[in-house]
Amino acid sequence: MNAAKITRESKSNLALAFVALGRERRQDITTFYAFCRLIDDIADSTELNVEQKARDLSAWRRRLHEPSPDEPSLARELRDLIAKYSLTPAMLEEIIDGVEMDLRKVRYETFEELRVYCYRVASAVGLVSIEIFGYRNPACRAYAIDLGLALQTTNIIRDVGKDLSHGRIYLPQADLARFGYSEEDLLARKYNDAFVRLMEFEAARAEKFFAQAAALLPREDRRSMVAAEIMASIYHALLKRMKADGFRVFEKDYRLSKLSKAGRIAAQLLKFS
Repeated sequence: MNAAKITRESKSNLALAFVALGRERRQDITTFYAFCRLIDDIADSTELNVEQKARDLSAWRRRLHEPSPDEPSLARELRDLIAKYSLTPAMLEEIIDGVEMDLRKVRYETFEELRVYCYRVASAVGLVSIEIFGYRNPACRAYAIDLGLALQTTNIIRDVGKDLSHGRIYLPQADLARFGYSEEDLLARKYNDAFVRLMEFEAARAEKFFAQAAALLPREDRRSMVAAEIMASIYHALLKRMKADGFRVFEKDYRLSKLSKAGRIAAQLLKFS
């Protein structure tokens, strides 16, 4: 399966944002996104055991550095991408590090622990993405980090129920304790005032990261970051919708409509045209 097909079939918000890019950069970010999607699918696979998942992820680590027999064509494309944008294999390995955390860690005691995970699976993606988008001000890296944290904390809120089905709880144990909402309550998918207060607390953290990212985006890089800003707009709207609806994440799969997404994409394109 090639990069374009992987991206197209993912139906991801991130893939939608690529429409803002020129042809060459769009092809390159599609290659990178296919890598992210592929390693994430390895970690989430229900057909592989933990040892097989770890072996497959290790194989992708090696492919970032050197060719291997019978490797997928995506591996060569990734090495070309690394050379083209003066990336380092370590930048992509950081993302593999994050995915590997899902193989052995399914609970987080504090947000500081969770932040490491969020950085690896989202901020590290952002740091590679901005190299492909192109930027001038080094402060753009801080923007990418905080936007990644905003997007991932929003994902965690949205996917509470789905993650439970995989045996994973990303909500920090300290946060559950703070609002008197136990892990047993969560496993039972108990929806009550304590749960809503907990989710409002998590949403406030995500809002903080969105605000920090917006403040950090350098003026001279706003045009080149239009794809990232499309992502920010879609996910921020999703966060606000969940909050307005009382975070009914056990019973609803929150998504923006195609029309709403299209409107947000158009708004960002107009803003930076």
